[in-house]
Amino acid sequence: MRRDNQSSVSEFLLLGLPIQPEQQAMFYALFLAMYLTTLLGNLLIILLIRLDSHLHTPMYFFLSHLALTDICFSSVTAPKMLVNMLTQTQSISYAACISQVYFFLSFGGLDSFLLTSMAYDRYVAICHPLHYTTMMSQNLCSQLVVVSWVSSFSNSLVHTLLLAHLSFLRENTLNHFFCDLSALLKLSSSDTTVNELVILIVGSMFITVPFICILVSYGHIGASILRRPSIKGICKALSTCGSHLSVVSLYYGAIIGLYFLPSSNNSNDQDVIVSVLYTVVTPMLNPFIYSLRNQDMKGALGNILRRGRFSA
Repeated sequence: MRRDNQSSVSEFLLLGLPIQPEQQAMFYALFLAMYLTTLLGNLLIILLIRLDSHLHTPMYFFLSHLALTDICFSSVTAPKMLVNMLTQTQSISYAACISQVYFFLSFGGLDSFLLTSMAYDRYVAICHPLHYTTMMSQNLCSQLVVVSWVSSFSNSLVHTLLLAHLSFLRENTLNHFFCDLSALLKLSSSDTTVNELVILIVGSMFITVPFICILVSYGHIGASILRRPSIKGICKALSTCGSHLSVVSLYYGAIIGLYFLPSSNNSNDQDVIVSVLYTVVTPMLNPFIYSLRNQDMKGALGNILRRGRFSA
């Protein structure tokens, strides 16, 4: 990736979060605790799924990849933000900024694809329970995950290559705590028409199409429950879909609020705060949602703790 020869920017300045200087220490401790919770919580989910044979099912196979993705997604932005808050520095090199854009888009898109795969898994489990084993084979699950990873990183590569060919001459200050693609396009002194067109067509497709697929899956689930209404069926649907629906609501709610709802020119601070929800808070909450609302995860955790107690 080579920049335009006219570009003289070797680094960008990240203004960070809209926090008063006297509150920096408190918010640093808060965000550090949230990031460590994200790491430990998602690692615990991966560990439980690996160790408990009862969780070796398609749903938890996708969940383990979602947990890994959340760790990576949060790690793209949170460590740099914490270092800047601790050292009171604002700079990030051009190469690091471009890399941050690439991995942020990659893991953000991967989240979307994995949530879609999990929605399809729930649709098959509830609407076609007798054919679940054949429809959700190990081969299909592996293919869905591979396609998700390849598609997400390929999509991100397109945006990053186009970004790398832009020039930055007039300004290098980003009113953000990480290198956001839309914020960088506003700083560029080059024509960004192609970039914006690709974002509109390709980027939106990678968000809206999976979201539509999720809605269709849950539409079929709802219709299946209404055709045979029973308290047992409703409770089963809530127990199997509740955690996933909560995560989907958090993920797409933040995206819609950040990228699709119209914002005024004076709402930069609001956009930064919503970005914190999207990049830091949501990955941290996912382990709590799946552990508190999911009986299988609670049972697996109890089994591991009992094993450890007996071995001790």
